[in-house]
Amino acid sequence: MKKADIFVFMLVCLLVLCFMPIDFMKGFQKDFLFNKDYWYITSFLKFGILATLGEAIGLRITKGIYNYNGFGLIPRAIVWGFLGICIQIAFVVFGAGSPVVLEKLFNVKGAIQSMWYAGYFDAADNGFGTERILSAVTISILLNMIFAPVFMTYHKITDTHILNNKGTLGGFLRWIDIKGIFPVLNWKVQWNFIFKKTIPFFWIPAHTVTFLLVEEYRIIFAALLGIVLGIILAIANQKKN
Repeated sequence: MKKADIFVFMLVCLLVLCFMPIDFMKGFQKDFLFNKDYWYITSFLKFGILATLGEAIGLRITKGIYNYNGFGLIPRAIVWGFLGICIQIAFVVFGAGSPVVLEKLFNVKGAIQSMWYAGYFDAADNGFGTERILSAVTISILLNMIFAPVFMTYHKITDTHILNNKGTLGGFLRWIDIKGIFPVLNWKVQWNFIFKKTIPFFWIPAHTVTFLLVEEYRIIFAALLGIVLGIILAIANQKKN
């Protein structure tokens, strides 16, 4: 194990510690981390740091290094920060709307109310355990079938833009040539791996668990998923077809 590996391991532990329900962290969590008044800042920082860290770890797994000239850690962090805000908005939209679809269109009574409780066990204690599970599954399916493909494709475009400009911040700030990048993306990998495998076999189950948890633990889980997401996308970049 290299010194860099020890540093990254300690960094991951420290970052996860920030989200844990520990007494000396409660003030920081209440005043900032879980404070909904700062959701856009925390969403930007959470995904900007953790998902970028995940990509660096994925690079370590595939190439044995955490960074290289042209990889563009800072531009990637900026992209992930803004995508984190979009993900938070999507969580709110699908988290609120999917139970309505389940109840109004599929006649699952109590689906909306089941999401009022802190988590699955709280909902189950009040007689809405099954409805909470069905709501979480529905939220995850709609989120990943409607939002995720667009999000993943846009991320791939920005990733290609960063690499095309050699990872420089100045190059990143240039206008993104979406028209030129879109047709040259590796759609075999995007479809066969990202869409067909990670969405049904990882993201739908993972986000189902996310919406079964109480809000504080969703943040912890989302933090871990941010790292996993970066690793998955970094590994996908190494695939040829």
